[in-house]
Amino acid sequence: MQIWVDADACPVVVREIVCRAAERTSTTATFVANQPVRLPRSPWLKSVQVSQGFDVADDAIVARCEPGDLVITADIPLASEVIAKGALALNPRGELYTKESIGQRLNMRDFMDTLRASGIDTGGAPKMSQSERRDFANNLDRLLAKKA
Repeated sequence: MQIWVDADACPVVVREIVCRAAERTSTTATFVANQPVRLPRSPWLKSVQVSQGFDVADDAIVARCEPGDLVITADIPLASEVIAKGALALNPRGELYTKESIGQRLNMRDFMDTLRASGIDTGGAPKMSQSERRDFANNLDRLLAKKA
């Protein structure tokens, strides 16, 4: 198992949790973004900088991930694509996307996009709570323990 991180919008606290977990479990974690990502020096941590553009980082992750890999992303279409390839997808708030849940999540995302396009202010995502950070760390640890 390898970890792929959609790093363009990844919260710093999630990046730190992933880095510590990758070190602790000797798992390669690759952070993909269209800007430089600062990472601690480690043989387990890698950064891939892609060109600017819509979904360029997402496309790079889909092209490189393999069945059994873990992708960290809040991007629901990206999660859907990697699940279709046999990878796992974990939201930075700790939710594991599944084949069963991703269709509903895509529908809700599309509905919210339609509302925003019609001028309705749907607000942004709330700030990450301590319990969401804990959920993310616990689910990440659980998934990495299965690899061993």
